[in-house]
Amino acid sequence: MNKETKLRIHNITAKAALKFGSEAWVLKEREEQRLEAGQMKFLRHLLGATKLDKEKNQCIRGKKTGAENIVKEIKQYQEKWLQHVQRMDTNRIPKQALQYKPKGRWNIGRPRKRWRDQLHFEDQGTGNTPNPS
Repeated sequence: MNKETKLRIHNITAKAALKFGSEAWVLKEREEQRLEAGQMKFLRHLLGATKLDKEKNQCIRGKKTGAENIVKEIKQYQEKWLQHVQRMDTNRIPKQALQYKPKGRWNIGRPRKRWRDQLHFEDQGTGNTPNPS
């Protein structure tokens, strides 16, 4: 099989499996690194390159295969999902879940990272704050 065919199979099957359900994920730094490592392992195998060849990831991803970073694709997918949920009627369950604010006491310790907080954090640099209502 040639490189283009293998890359198409990767885009159809492996990427779809990696991105399944990712619209609700809260990606931590470690998880992002593992996703990128898995993608790069496949792309290096596709090209027959090893880590000893000392080729940079951007070179393999960009010029040689034309693949995009899987973490960027997941974040774009999450942004599209947020826009989709914001367009929904208020009686739909995903819209209600996005707008839900729990009442009562919080657990002791550091608060868990939430999906909504992740989107606010990413948009602080651009000045765009997603409107959950």
